[in-house]
Amino acid sequence: MSDALYLSLWYPNLRLEGLPDKLTAVLGEFARFGGEARVYAATVWPVNWHEAPVLQRVWGRAVVPSNGEEGAGLEAGPVQLGAEPRVAVEEALELLHDDYAYEFQIGWSLWELDESTGPGPRWAKVTRLVRVTGYGPLFDEGAYEQDGHVRIDFGSDAPFLEEGAELNSDAARHMAENVRQLVDLTNAVEKASGATARLLWSELGESLAQRLAARLSQGN
Repeated sequence: MSDALYLSLWYPNLRLEGLPDKLTAVLGEFARFGGEARVYAATVWPVNWHEAPVLQRVWGRAVVPSNGEEGAGLEAGPVQLGAEPRVAVEEALELLHDDYAYEFQIGWSLWELDESTGPGPRWAKVTRLVRVTGYGPLFDEGAYEQDGHVRIDFGSDAPFLEEGAELNSDAARHMAENVRQLVDLTNAVEKASGATARLLWSELGESLAQRLAARLSQGN
């Protein structure tokens, strides 16, 4: 059974004015560890998660035109959709309030098992939209104390476990690459943003490390 996976980051004596730099640092590390360099979208939430957003902005994601499309006579290359992390953060946090939360979506690619094509299942790099959220100190009655000043929502932990797949050497290798990418990104965002505490946790309260150990033991 898959679970939602999160990383929470805390900073000592963080003032609200310092939150933009932390968010920019975290978002900026994704491109080095399987992610995209530009931010897809931003949403600003007032007071708590039940209120309507006060800002929603979608910059999109880069696409590469194929041959034969309009403009193909020009030099082919990526269309620069999306926003650079600092630009996205500056625009969203222009509305800087103690009781707001600032959510950004950015692409991050992992190996996943694809059974929709070909005669049998195969592994393919699939991009998911990860949510990076910075919390004002009064948002949702001080939710940052539990969730972190900055929280990363990685989505389902299925790519790290692939519990429905046969546990052969190919599966173990791809799962290991995903885990290594997660560990590297976790270490990088902690260092780049100056976090003094971090916690990788799941919605159901189960340790990913323990679940992974149990999963790999099935192959013995």
